[in-house]
Amino acid sequence: MSKVKTTFGRRSFIKSVSIASGGLIIGFNWMACKGPAEEGSEELAMQMPDKWFELNGYLKIGDNGIVTIYSPNPEIGQNVKTSMPMIVAEELDVDWNNVIVEQAPLNTEIFTRQLAGGSQSIRQGWQSLRTAGATARYMLVAAAAKQWDVLQEEITVNNGIIEHAKSGQKIGFGDIAKSAAAIEVPEEVNLKENTDFRIIGTSRKNVDARKIVTGQPLYGLDTHRDGMLIAMVMQPPAFGMEFKNMNAEKAKGLPGITDIFTIDTYPEDMEKEWSDVGSFSKLVVIVGETTWQVMQARKELEVEWDLNPELTKEIEILEKSAGMQDASGLESSDIHNSLMAEAGSKNAEVVRKDGDPEKAFRNAARVIERSYNCPFLAHNCMEPMNFFANVSNGKAELIGPIQTPEYAEKSVQKRLGLDLENIDIQMTRMGGGFGRRLYGHFLVEAAVISEKVGAPIKLVYTREDDMTNGVYRPAYHVTYKAALDANNQLTAFHVNAGGIPESPLFANRFPAGAINNYLAESWVVESNISVGAFRAPRSNFIAGAEQSFLDELAEEMGKDPIEFRLEMLEKAKNKPVGENNDYDPERYAGVLKLARDKSGWNSNSTMARGVSAYYCHNSYVAQILDMTVENNQPLIDKVTCAVDCGIVVNPEAAKNMVEGGTIDGIGHALFSEMTFAEGAPQQSNFDGYRLIRHKEAPKRIDVHFVENGIDPTGLGEPPFPPVQGALANALYKATGKRFYKQPFITGLQGDLKT
Repeated sequence: MSKVKTTFGRRSFIKSVSIASGGLIIGFNWMACKGPAEEGSEELAMQMPDKWFELNGYLKIGDNGIVTIYSPNPEIGQNVKTSMPMIVAEELDVDWNNVIVEQAPLNTEIFTRQLAGGSQSIRQGWQSLRTAGATARYMLVAAAAKQWDVLQEEITVNNGIIEHAKSGQKIGFGDIAKSAAAIEVPEEVNLKENTDFRIIGTSRKNVDARKIVTGQPLYGLDTHRDGMLIAMVMQPPAFGMEFKNMNAEKAKGLPGITDIFTIDTYPEDMEKEWSDVGSFSKLVVIVGETTWQVMQARKELEVEWDLNPELTKEIEILEKSAGMQDASGLESSDIHNSLMAEAGSKNAEVVRKDGDPEKAFRNAARVIERSYNCPFLAHNCMEPMNFFANVSNGKAELIGPIQTPEYAEKSVQKRLGLDLENIDIQMTRMGGGFGRRLYGHFLVEAAVISEKVGAPIKLVYTREDDMTNGVYRPAYHVTYKAALDANNQLTAFHVNAGGIPESPLFANRFPAGAINNYLAESWVVESNISVGAFRAPRSNFIAGAEQSFLDELAEEMGKDPIEFRLEMLEKAKNKPVGENNDYDPERYAGVLKLARDKSGWNSNSTMARGVSAYYCHNSYVAQILDMTVENNQPLIDKVTCAVDCGIVVNPEAAKNMVEGGTIDGIGHALFSEMTFAEGAPQQSNFDGYRLIRHKEAPKRIDVHFVENGIDPTGLGEPPFPPVQGALANALYKATGKRFYKQPFITGLQGDLKT
């Protein structure tokens, strides 16, 4: 049992009591405890208390023992709305069947990092969520000890029942809640040993599952209010253009249309948050009674757009040191490709250098050099961008799907000049995020539109609006070189990576630290096409490219691809090169060995097999993919996944997340691509932008978690990047052809045409 400081002062730990129902309400700063340096609804069957208290960000206990736990972070399908309350319930020691889970609203005084991104929700909240539950449990036990006049140490808690075995006395949480409210908050509490967990580590159903499958309103698009109007926007047809003028007379006369006007979402004098990434600030807005009426009116609008050659701005990407500079002009994909092919030799900066790689390359018996690239990608969440806004009388009520509500709140404050306490953001469940909803321009647009029309509105993007609006995954290019000596041994490694408009390079990741002579260079090409975080930012390309090159290098050296990686990791463990290696070689090797053993790697197989392993978001994933190719179509039989993400809170949900990330990674590598001609996106819906289909998904995905007992690390993003390398390596085994350019299906179709 470990003892931790609560660090809860009276301001961050709010207690209240209902005289009427005797309920205990405990509000707490879920993120106040700094972590270690490493940094089917049964609800309907429950008998509810007579009264619930409505405060933000708290655990509440009713007089009948029912507990409501609020989940603080946005839910984008990663299942934190189930997993985060599970952590609280574990330390509280309540029966999970007596828990109701609700989404907490934005509350910056009680919560910190109410953000869905970076696979950090469970990792960042782990100790503070546990401490919150343990603190509540302490207060309940202390109240019972005082009432019975016994020692707290003699009291046990089991599933919401407090018991003193010596005297034979028992009491439920609900019966002691009122008294517990009078107990002082302790300075420190004991947390359970991992071996005592009864909720953590067990599979629990998604708390929203019944609502999802029965179509109950959960998503932003479900939001409805009496008197609400529908708003849609028109944006420039190409990046590098802006609004000039319009003729709206015909459209204004159509049934149900209440107004047509222009807005400037982000005026030049407005200070932006990092999340205020939007391609087009000046928009045409159509407001009407129904979505259909607004869509018809939009077709009748006559809008003239003009080139904006002076468009320049700087945007900082989430948790990146790299910035983005917007350049002028109308860009095309062929220009992008030629610029990236040249930029590596002209603009590269040395980011890391170990040993003397130049000398090693000069003295090499052979040099292996390969280049890889990938296109821009659209996020394409199944639920397009939308938000409800009601701005009136100096207050703003905002409801919808957003990954960064705290930053969006600040943006609304700056844009509308409202006080923060008068801005209320309610988070709905999201029909996909993947980084797209980190950038809340659509929320700010909704607020500006509502203020202008003086009525509640729901802003709705069409699929075409969403796909052509930008905030794409950047386009990337990387060249790898390896030097081999006369004995066919690796003597030097060089990676030169960049993109439009950011570099995917992680200079301190494997194989850095495993090679005496190592050189990493980075570069960028400016663009006016807005980009943002895409599931597993930067890793989502560089992992597949790196792992493809390592496979090809292993073949050139006559080595088994897994053994080759393990040899390098053994050196990084025992004789590491450099001091800034940001991975643990032993954990890295562990997932490779687990995937090897579980897949039967060394057994005879009729399938083409590819392996890949990667570290990102503090976790390690290895994947082995088995496939065949028939009529130039890939048929994926099985993917074996080995994952080291520390303690798994909800195993079934974790397995689902690994399966989803694996399918997502395969689909984007095989099929997806955004291209441009004179600044205009060439894909605007799923008839042109290809996603993976059911029949193309793996027939089977086996997921195996490393059980090492360490605190949880990331899981939502780590399974996505490496599978792309496993896919490329398996395709080579199946076709005899190496795949250097995404989407891979283009290479297969090229074979078919010839």
